[in-house]
Amino acid sequence: MTLLIKNVKLLGAAQNFPGLTDVFVMHDKISAIGPLANKKADDVLDGQGAYLSPGFIDVNAASDHYLTLFDYPSQEDFLKQGVTTILGGSCGSSLAPLLYGNLESLQKWGGSPDKINVNWHSVAEFLEAVDRRRLAVNFGTLIGHATIRRALVGDALRDLTKNELGVFAETLRKALQEGGFGLSTGLGYVHDRVTPYSELKKLAEIVKESGGIYATHLRHSGVGVGGSIDETLKLTKEVGMKTVVNHFIPVKEAGAEYEKALSAIDALPPSIDLRFDIYPFDTMLLPIYTFLPEWAQTGGREIMLANVKDPWFLTRVKKEMAALDAAHCTVAQAPGNDFLVGKTLEDVKNIYGTKDSRDALFRLMVATGLRGTMLYKVLDEDLIRKALASRHSFVASNAPSFSDAPHLNFQKMYKTERTTSTFSMFLSLAEHGLMPLEDAVRKITIQPAREFNLAGRGEIKEGNFADLACFRGGEVKFTVVNGRVAVREGEFLNQYPGKALRHISA
Repeated sequence: MTLLIKNVKLLGAAQNFPGLTDVFVMHDKISAIGPLANKKADDVLDGQGAYLSPGFIDVNAASDHYLTLFDYPSQEDFLKQGVTTILGGSCGSSLAPLLYGNLESLQKWGGSPDKINVNWHSVAEFLEAVDRRRLAVNFGTLIGHATIRRALVGDALRDLTKNELGVFAETLRKALQEGGFGLSTGLGYVHDRVTPYSELKKLAEIVKESGGIYATHLRHSGVGVGGSIDETLKLTKEVGMKTVVNHFIPVKEAGAEYEKALSAIDALPPSIDLRFDIYPFDTMLLPIYTFLPEWAQTGGREIMLANVKDPWFLTRVKKEMAALDAAHCTVAQAPGNDFLVGKTLEDVKNIYGTKDSRDALFRLMVATGLRGTMLYKVLDEDLIRKALASRHSFVASNAPSFSDAPHLNFQKMYKTERTTSTFSMFLSLAEHGLMPLEDAVRKITIQPAREFNLAGRGEIKEGNFADLACFRGGEVKFTVVNGRVAVREGEFLNQYPGKALRHISA
């Protein structure tokens, strides 16, 4: 199979090619670059003067968390933005390794993981299952800290014993050897929040040995973000591994503290390899239980659910919760109550006949069995742009791609801008002055490819994999994955050339 792409302006190429040029692809690799007017090919695409860049890399996608990796293998929302590679396993939860074959660490995202046929335990077996599944995008995974920890201690919130930590260490080491790109922690979630620094350091040292990434969801994203960044910086400096802070986002109430933390990151010397990812929108996606005070997020979902049904408990909780901005809080998932998806908390108040937004939220928690998710518009747009412009930032959707049809494994979901236009919006911001377009493309191609050691990807170069995106004005004309055209003029072509990517340990 050969492909000729004509009349394009290259961005993100290993060499400078002024003016319009052509790219020739043979099988899954770039074979030649330059004036190729006389070249014959099985398929010819005319870029008509648009930009051609390496395919974009989403370093924090959530299609594995929502299991749409399995019931929606086309992942069209990403392809239509020019994304050719997605990385999962973030925030402490991954689909492998599974010591006992269950996916309890995914329950916070609102679905029913028991409905999927899990026929793997190890990372090697999982990636083989992904290869058999045939995806339209490339997929790689981090190793989820909570996935392993919960298999060892269940819902118990305590330190690991010496023997448990030893089992964890060997499980992680094997998972990294089998292709995991690093370790992720979800320190802001209940099952990872109790993790002591000593445990993080022990596991981070194993990540360092493998040449992988340590990715972390901070203990605090709002008030307290400064202390959380300090902890992460300390760990990065002491161990010396590569670190990515997942969805490092500026909550308005902690704007000054966030800006100070961002300045500390920007002041780091090149010897400290710490990055963060962020999306260009002002809305957070939150598991519904995270609206409870931290002290109330204990004992596992069943105990939390029983507490939320207790009037005395709710009276105490309300005293510690500020009233929510009901008009800017939207139901993203409501298992068993799909009619509520897309409605604001103001709408829910009216449906339930309550006057207090917190009472409406508590009733929604009970109705969804604490498996719902909410979109909350509480981020500072000016600080988002400042963070996007940082040399330490990557761009990530922190969202799944999914069909508008009912899901096999999860309930109805509300499709947001983060799913449909994270990368399109970022390119649009760049073209309107956020940064030079060349720099913007590097931020979503070669820089994450190098950070995650995605060999042969992220750069237009002879011999590299033909993951390519052609765009103009933020609109993608076509997307090529491993040499095959997957999307053309906004239409998915029913091609599944994606690969399960495996990290090569140091």
